[in-house]
Amino acid sequence: MNRILMLALGGALGTLARYVVNGLVSARLGGLGALTAVFPLGTVVVNVSGCLVIGLLAAVAEPSLGRAWLRPEWRDFLLIGLCGGYTTFSSYALQTLNLARDAEWMWAFLNVAASNVLCLAAVFLGRAAGLLLQARFHGGAL
Repeated sequence: MNRILMLALGGALGTLARYVVNGLVSARLGGLGALTAVFPLGTVVVNVSGCLVIGLLAAVAEPSLGRAWLRPEWRDFLLIGLCGGYTTFSSYALQTLNLARDAEWMWAFLNVAASNVLCLAAVFLGRAAGLLLQARFHGGAL
């Protein structure tokens, strides 16, 4: 199967899995009231489970660690497509873990700090820009 098609299929399946898992967590734990109203527990479950899966798959699919259990195109399908569609946080966590494993402490710390600070800042700026567009073109209040 074409590698690009496999990536796209993996991404689509990962996205659907994220939607389902997040919905199930929200439905099952919605009775916790204030916690689920404020804290994105479904997203945390998705991110943590995605990190668990990508860590497992990376370990069994890495040729330098011994026998690679997956062919390269299936490794890409699962790690880049499925896990990437499920949560990009898993890629970030794996890359940070690899930096730490290689004793690249400064780069590992920088990846954590930059990813968290810059992504939060980007979300803030993107939201602000969206609100300005809404106000400009739809007369909405800021």
